Amino acid sequence: MIHHLKGKLVEKNPTYIIVECNGVGYFLNISLNTFSAIPDEESIYIYTHLQVREDAHTLFGFAEKTEREIFLLLLSVSGIGASTARTMLSSLTPEQVRDAIATGDVATIQAVKGIGAKTAQRVIVDLKDKILKVYDMAEVSPASNNTTKEEALSALEVLGFTRRQSEKVVDRVIREETSLSVEDIIKRALKNL
Repeated sequence: MIHHLKGKLVEKNPTYIIVECNGVGYFLNISLNTFSAIPDEESIYIYTHLQVREDAHTLFGFAEKTEREIFLLLLSVSGIGASTARTMLSSLTPEQVRDAIATGDVATIQAVKGIGAKTAQRVIVDLKDKILKVYDMAEVSPASNNTTKEEALSALEVLGFTRRQSEKVVDRVIREETSLSVEDIIKRALKNL
C-alpha cells in the first residue's frame, strides 16, 4: 500500500520517527538498526510497511529494503508478530538474522529477548528455504566460520564477558577478516571490549 516515504524528518527517537510529506506527518515504528542507519538530515527517504488490523493501522519504517524483506518474512511465521520482528531487528542486523536462519543457528535467534527455543526453531524451519532462495548464498558465512565464532564467544564468556556484549564485537572482527583463527578472533575482540 505505502511503499516508501520521502519527506522531512520531524522527529527521531529509538523506537519511532515522524516524517512530514506534503503537510501530513507520518508516525513510523522503527527498529534500533534503522534508528542508527538514518542520518540526522532534514530530507529523508524511508521504506515502509503498513500493517492493517481490525483495531489499528500501523506504519513501520526501514532504512534498507533488506530489513523490510526480513521483517515481512518474520511476520509470515506463526507466533511472530510485528513487535517481536522489530525486537529481532533491533537486537540483530538484517544480515545476522538472515545468516542465522540460513545456517540454522538457533542460539543466535534465541538470544533475542522474548524468543524461546521452540519459536527460534519454528523461524528456522519456516524460513530457511525462503532465505536460501531469495538471497545469494555466497553472502552467507560458512558453517565452519560459525563454529569458530561459537568457540571464540565461549572463551570470552569464560573470561567474564556477557554473550551479547561479546557477540557484536566478534561479528565485527569476523566481518573485517573472515579467515582468522579462534585465538586471533579472541585477541582482536579483547582489544575492543
